[in-house]
Amino acid sequence: MVIAPQDQRASDTDAATRDARTRDRVLATISERGPITAADLASHLGLTATGVRRHLDQLAESGAVTSRAPHTGKRGRGRPAREWVVGDTGHERLASDYDDLATDAVRFVRDTVGPEAVRAFADQRMSALEARCAAQVDAAGDDPRARTEALVSALRSEGYAASARTVGHDVVVGLQLCQGHCPVQHVAAEFPELCEAETDAFSRLLGVHVQRLATLAQGDHVCTTFVPTAGARPHTERSTR
Repeated sequence: MVIAPQDQRASDTDAATRDARTRDRVLATISERGPITAADLASHLGLTATGVRRHLDQLAESGAVTSRAPHTGKRGRGRPAREWVVGDTGHERLASDYDDLATDAVRFVRDTVGPEAVRAFADQRMSALEARCAAQVDAAGDDPRARTEALVSALRSEGYAASARTVGHDVVVGLQLCQGHCPVQHVAAEFPELCEAETDAFSRLLGVHVQRLATLAQGDHVCTTFVPTAGARPHTERSTR
C-alpha cells in the first residue's frame, strides 16, 4: 500500500503526539518515584527499555531530567544503574503558572505585616492539609511505617508526587518520605517557612519527630524527610490551629 503524502504527514503528527504524551508520563513518573532507574521506569510504565531510554535521552537533552549515581546505600553486583531525577526545566514544566503571583503575595504579607506573618500563613496552609490527611493516617494505627505509607497515599490524592523508601539494610532504621515535585518550590526558595511548616505538620501527622534532609527549594533533586521507625521518640502534639 502506498501512503499519500498527506496521510504520511497525519501519521507522523499522530506519532509525535503519542511520543510527547509518553514523555510527559515518563517525566511525571520520575517526579513521583525518582530517583528511579531506566529499568524500573520501563517496568512501571509497561514500556520497553529501549523506548524508555529514547524518551530519557530526549528529556535529558532539554534539561527536563538528569541522571546521577545511585544512592550510596544501594548494593548489588556489577556496575549499578544510574538513577533519574527531574531537572531544572522539568520542574519548570511541572510548576504552576502562578509562581510569580504567589511569591509577590507572600512578599506583600512580609513587607506589610512582618516576617512572623509569613510563618503564620505557612502554618495555616499546612494545618488545612494536615486536617484533610489526619483521618487516613490515623486509620493506619500507631506503627510509623504504616502511618508514613498512609501519608504518602494521602499526599498523592492531594496532588503531591510522594513516595517512601526504607533506610537501612539488615535492620530498617527508618523511611525516607520523598517528594519529587513541590507545588510551591519557587516560593519556598525565598520563604523557607513553607518547608519548616510542612516538616512540623509531618511530625504531628506521623507521631514521631522527623528530619528534613533535602528540599527542592534549596536546589536538591528531591524533597527528602527522614522518618525514624527504630526507637522513634513519639511526637504526640497535634495542631488544633
